[in-house]
Amino acid sequence: MDNRPPRIGSVCTGYGGLDDAVRQVFGGTLAWTADIDPGACQIITHRMPRVPNIGDLTKTDWAQVEPVGIYTGGYPCQPFSLAGQLKGTDDERHLWPHIARSLRVLRPRIAIFENVANHLRVGFDTVLCDLAEIGFDAEWCLVRADEVGAPHPRKRLFILAVAADAPHLGHERAWCARGGRPGSADGCVSAADSAVVVAGHDGELPAGRDAVQRGVRDDAPRCGTAAAADTDGCRRGPEQRDVPAGESHAGWGRFAPAIARWEAITGRRAPRATDDQRRLAPEFVEWMMGLEAGHVTAVPGLTRRQQLKALGNGVVPQQAAAAIRLLATRAGVLA
Repeated sequence: MDNRPPRIGSVCTGYGGLDDAVRQVFGGTLAWTADIDPGACQIITHRMPRVPNIGDLTKTDWAQVEPVGIYTGGYPCQPFSLAGQLKGTDDERHLWPHIARSLRVLRPRIAIFENVANHLRVGFDTVLCDLAEIGFDAEWCLVRADEVGAPHPRKRLFILAVAADAPHLGHERAWCARGGRPGSADGCVSAADSAVVVAGHDGELPAGRDAVQRGVRDDAPRCGTAAAADTDGCRRGPEQRDVPAGESHAGWGRFAPAIARWEAITGRRAPRATDDQRRLAPEFVEWMMGLEAGHVTAVPGLTRRQQLKALGNGVVPQQAAAAIRLLATRAGVLA
């Protein structure tokens, strides 16, 4: 039994929100990252100066990369997002085949992925079939950021895949490799079985979803109000005013309860919502994403555009940690 903290490999790293969530649940340290976006590379260099960025995962010789116990990736959502052209696997930005190739070589114990909710309807059958062929069983769920108290919905798909033939982080396997968990028919679905679900329901994936959502909702703070802003599109709500940092909650109008709740959860006051030109302030988006002050906005040399791009593409760590913890418990890799 190996109880050492796992080494973590991260692709499509961005500002590292998914990796932070993985460390909250499993512990461990980053072995390497992989990103080619200029802004993301600046963030990685600044925040993780001792962690190598292997760069373009489409050109990487994975046989030369350090094997890891946990593999993470928030791979590009544009092929699947309702905001895009929905080209799916035909989109040139579709990186899943390259990720599958790396999994075949690295053979991690656990792989964790994040993407937009619409991925369930576009391209997800390919992901599940590839995971089954490689030898992974998969659990997945949809979780909204407001289910952990954030002031915006940001519904996301989370996938946890477990190698069927490997010991898992010092814990005994609590489910079957190909038939689900003994004595349970609620959402414990192997990757092979999941592919059948996809094929039979035109992209609708009922298994492995609702029960996990209920688990998050049962344990999560309730939002109970409209969101303060939609960070996916950086849009401003009709009642979002130019509220200075630290102003009374009355200044937030109907968003005040949501703002106050996230302030209590994150432990810091909401910063000013707009900049001097009345544009959405990256510092405010950073706060809404559950990050510490300056995680992105204090990185030297990042433009406002790069800051907003990184934040818009990123993961709310608290949301991801809730999803990962639930999926890992159901998969039997957490005590």
